[in-house]
Amino acid sequence: MTVVVLTNCPAGLRGFLTRWLMEISAGVFIGNPSRRIREVLWAEVKEYAGNGRALLAYSTDSEQGFTFETFEHHWEPVDHEGLTLMHRPKKVVEEDRRPPKKGWSKASKRRRFGGR
Repeated sequence: MTVVVLTNCPAGLRGFLTRWLMEISAGVFIGNPSRRIREVLWAEVKEYAGNGRALLAYSTDSEQGFTFETFEHHWEPVDHEGLTLMHRPKKVVEEDRRPPKKGWSKASKRRRFGGR
Protein backbone atom coordinates (compact mmCIF):
# COMPACT_ATOMS: atom_id res chain seq x y z
CA MET A 1 0.00 0.00 0.00
CA THR A 2 1.33 3.45 -0.92
CA VAL A 3 0.00 6.84 0.15
CA VAL A 4 1.19 10.20 -1.26
CA VAL A 5 0.02 13.47 0.26
CA LEU A 6 0.64 16.70 -1.67
CA THR A 7 0.26 20.22 -0.31
CA ASN A 8 0.42 23.34 -2.49
CA CYS A 9 1.67 21.41 -5.55
CA PRO A 10 0.89 22.09 -9.25
CA ALA A 11 -2.27 20.54 -10.68
CA GLY A 12 -0.20 18.81 -13.38
CA LEU A 13 1.59 16.77 -10.74
CA ARG A 14 -1.73 15.65 -9.32
CA GLY A 15 -2.83 14.61 -12.80
CA PHE A 16 0.42 12.71 -13.29
CA LEU A 17 -0.10 10.73 -10.07
CA THR A 18 -3.64 9.71 -11.05
CA ARG A 19 -2.15 7.42 -13.72
CA TRP A 20 -1.01 4.97 -11.01
CA LEU A 21 -2.78 6.04 -7.83
CA MET A 22 -6.36 6.92 -6.89
CA GLU A 23 -7.01 10.42 -5.52
CA ILE A 24 -9.33 9.86 -2.55
CA SER A 25 -9.28 13.46 -1.35
CA ALA A 26 -7.71 16.68 -2.59
CA GLY A 27 -3.97 15.96 -2.71
CA VAL A 28 -4.22 12.49 -1.11
CA PHE A 29 -3.34 9.56 -3.37
CA ILE A 30 -3.48 5.87 -2.52
CA GLY A 31 -2.59 2.71 -4.42
CA ASN A 32 -0.46 -0.41 -4.60
CA PRO A 33 2.25 0.13 -7.24
CA SER A 34 5.43 -1.93 -7.40
CA ARG A 35 8.57 -0.72 -5.64
CA ARG A 36 10.14 0.44 -8.90
CA ILE A 37 7.05 2.45 -9.91
CA ARG A 38 6.82 3.93 -6.38
CA GLU A 39 10.45 5.13 -6.59
CA VAL A 40 9.87 6.67 -10.03
CA LEU A 41 6.70 8.40 -8.81
CA TRP A 42 8.51 9.78 -5.75
CA ALA A 43 11.36 11.09 -7.93
CA GLU A 44 8.81 12.86 -10.17
CA VAL A 45 7.03 14.31 -7.14
CA LYS A 46 10.29 15.74 -5.78
CA GLU A 47 11.21 17.17 -9.17
CA TYR A 48 7.87 18.83 -9.97
CA ALA A 49 6.55 19.80 -6.53
CA GLY A 50 7.62 23.41 -7.01
CA ASN A 51 6.95 25.40 -3.84
CA GLY A 52 4.79 22.61 -2.42
CA ARG A 53 5.59 19.80 -0.04
CA ALA A 54 4.97 16.08 -0.17
CA LEU A 55 4.77 13.03 2.07
CA LEU A 56 5.15 9.42 0.94
CA ALA A 57 4.11 6.50 3.17
CA TYR A 58 4.30 2.86 2.15
CA SER A 59 4.13 -0.58 3.76
CA THR A 60 7.34 -2.45 4.58
CA ASP A 61 8.50 -5.45 6.59
CA SER A 62 9.43 -3.44 9.68
CA GLU A 63 8.17 -3.38 13.23
CA GLN A 64 5.84 -0.49 12.41
CA GLY A 65 4.68 -2.12 9.19
CA PHE A 66 5.27 1.03 7.16
CA THR A 67 7.82 3.75 6.51
CA PHE A 68 7.59 7.26 5.14
CA GLU A 69 9.61 9.97 3.44
CA THR A 70 9.11 13.72 3.30
CA PHE A 71 9.98 16.46 0.83
CA GLU A 72 10.21 20.15 1.83
CA HIS A 73 8.24 19.37 4.98
CA HIS A 74 8.73 21.22 8.27
CA TRP A 75 8.44 17.99 10.23
CA GLU A 76 11.35 15.57 9.85
CA PRO A 77 11.37 11.76 10.25
CA VAL A 78 13.70 10.66 13.06
CA ASP A 79 14.78 7.12 13.94
CA HIS A 80 14.18 6.45 17.64
CA GLU A 81 15.26 2.97 18.75
CA GLY A 82 14.10 1.37 15.53
CA LEU A 83 10.86 3.32 15.22
CA THR A 84 10.48 6.22 12.83
CA LEU A 85 8.84 9.19 14.49
CA MET A 86 8.05 12.69 13.25
CA HIS A 87 10.03 15.51 14.86
CA ARG A 88 8.22 18.83 14.99
CA PRO A 89 10.62 21.74 15.43
CA LYS A 90 9.82 24.10 18.28
CA LYS A 91 8.51 27.50 17.26
CA VAL A 92 10.63 30.29 18.65
CA VAL A 93 8.49 32.98 20.26
CA GLU A 94 9.73 36.45 21.17
CA GLU A 95 8.98 35.71 24.84
CA ASP A 96 11.39 32.76 24.73
CA ARG A 97 14.23 35.03 23.65
CA ARG A 98 13.91 37.45 26.58
CA PRO A 99 15.91 36.70 29.72
CA PRO A 100 13.81 35.65 32.73
CA LYS A 101 12.76 38.37 35.17
CA LYS A 102 14.84 38.76 38.29
CA GLY A 103 13.39 38.40 41.78
CA TRP A 104 10.59 36.39 43.28
CA SER A 105 7.11 35.95 41.87
CA LYS A 106 4.14 36.94 44.03
CA ALA A 107 3.13 33.29 44.44
CA SER A 108 6.59 32.21 45.54
CA LYS A 109 6.77 35.12 48.05
CA ARG A 110 3.48 33.96 49.58
CA ARG A 111 4.70 30.38 49.85
CA ARG A 112 8.08 31.37 51.19
CA PHE A 113 6.92 33.90 53.74
CA GLY A 114 3.50 32.38 54.54
CA GLY A 115 1.55 35.54 53.70
CA ARG A 116 -1.45 36.13 51.54
